[in-house]
Amino acid sequence: MSREIQPHDVEAAARLVAHGMRPKALPSRDAGYAELVRRYRDDDAFADTVQRVASGLGLVVLAVGPQSGIVLAAVEESVFEIRMDEYARRTVLQNRQTDKMLHGLAHLAAAALAFPRPDDLGDDSYVGRVSVDQVDGAVREACRVLEERTAGVEADPLSDAPQLEAAWRAWLRRPEATATKDGRVGEATTRGIVGKALRFLADQGFLVPVGTEGGVYRTTPRYQVQVRELAAQRAFDELLSLGVLPAATAGGALRAPTGLEAPDV
Repeated sequence: MSREIQPHDVEAAARLVAHGMRPKALPSRDAGYAELVRRYRDDDAFADTVQRVASGLGLVVLAVGPQSGIVLAAVEESVFEIRMDEYARRTVLQNRQTDKMLHGLAHLAAAALAFPRPDDLGDDSYVGRVSVDQVDGAVREACRVLEERTAGVEADPLSDAPQLEAAWRAWLRRPEATATKDGRVGEATTRGIVGKALRFLADQGFLVPVGTEGGVYRTTPRYQVQVRELAAQRAFDELLSLGVLPAATAGGALRAPTGLEAPDV
């Protein structure tokens, strides 16, 4: 028989959800957080209360564990949802619709490259690495391949996928990098777009910078949980169909690339 939930249990559940709203909070650094995670995993009634508190805030609990802590995702129309429009407004845009598409592609590519094999997403001990050079290079190479496939074709071979054509043409038209007056990479370049995406993921506790030179990051358990969720979505399948992933090893890739469709970003 389930025990009756008391007001102090609801307060504790809300505290656990609050921990999940702090991107860099980890149970290993906070004994109180660790105890709430343990209670969630051991007490079904408490876990149900946590899920209800999260749901009332427009959030869903993706996972709760000693390494990742509580990982939350905002449902559609939640006050906590970060839309690509909102994210893109935080940078200088040449063309809002095009830039929104390119920023979305950078995020999807980073996720695919950070966990290139099915086993990587299933292994809680796996730590991936991703860099600005890697993401920009992989997407640019995929776009070149698509351009070569259409070379010399009189009819529009991508007439049934205009977003795809717009995506790879826009990426190739952008310079990889141009320096600003203070020596930084321009935000409207493809390296600038990827760099912004990876810095944002680091700010959200999904990546951790590696080294002192910048541009290289390692993944966190929190990001692994998020990418597991992403891998089940149509946009991720469509990204893989672009051929953004590097050549698969014997372990294969997350999905076998099939047709050519545009990522819905």
